[in-house]
Formats: sequence, C-alpha cells, structure tokens
Amino acid sequence: MLPIDPTQIDPDDIGQTQTVLEMDHEEAIEHVREVFTDAGFGVPVEFSPSELLNEKVDADRDPYYVLGACNPAVADRALEVTDGKLGALFPCNVVIWEEEPGRQRVYHVSIMRIARLVGMAPDDEEMAEIVAETGELVDKAFEEL
Repeated sequence: MLPIDPTQIDPDDIGQTQTVLEMDHEEAIEHVREVFTDAGFGVPVEFSPSELLNEKVDADRDPYYVLGACNPAVADRALEVTDGKLGALFPCNVVIWEEEPGRQRVYHVSIMRIARLVGMAPDDEEMAEIVAETGELVDKAFEEL
C-alpha cells in the first residue's frame, strides 16, 4: 500500500505542465530543446525510450523522447539544500511524445516539488525559492512553446 493516495495529489502539487504542438516529432524535439535553452536550461541528457524499447524488446512504441534539462545554478543550490539527495531525480525531464502524426504532447513535472512532497527536500524558505525559480523558468519555456 502506498503511503499517500496518488489520486489526491493536485497536478499543481507536482508542477505538472503540458501542451500540444502541431508539428512533426523531430521538429518538436528541436523546438522544445531550443525554447528550453533560451529559457536558461542546458540539455545535458537526451534519449529516445521508444527507439530503445522498439529495438530491445520489439515494443512497437510511437515516437517518445526525453530532454533532460538543467539550470546549473539552481541545480547546485538544490543539491546543497537536500544534502545531495535531489541528484537522484536529476535532470528535470521534459518529455515529448507523438499522440498522432503531426501532434506532439510536451509534458513536465517539477522534480523540486516532488522532492519536497516525498521528503527528499526540506520544506523551508530556501527550497521554496528554488521551487519558485524553477517554476518561473519552466513557465517561461512553456509560454514560448
């Protein structure tokens, strides 16, 4: 049994943000990468789970891509206030999946908010500032998408 009821979590509690882009999958990946970079994130990690799963276990998955975005200054502060624990959730993933050809879902949840919810991060003013700052950066990026 889970210690919390996931159905009771408000999407805002985990910083859930999403949008739909009307473009092909590769174009969406490039667009999201560019917008997040312009918003202050680097993208040190990226991969395609669909390609991997289709190759390894013949999953027949539609295009699905993960951009691991990171703002180094915020990440450094978050590691400091969580005694290194938040690194287990790094980077902040932005997921792009093809709902249908020409229609891509872009989805993100806040690792900073989730870390605080599950007790990996303190519920204090410094962490609240980190949550707010990352939220502003993500909001800025999603506004540009």
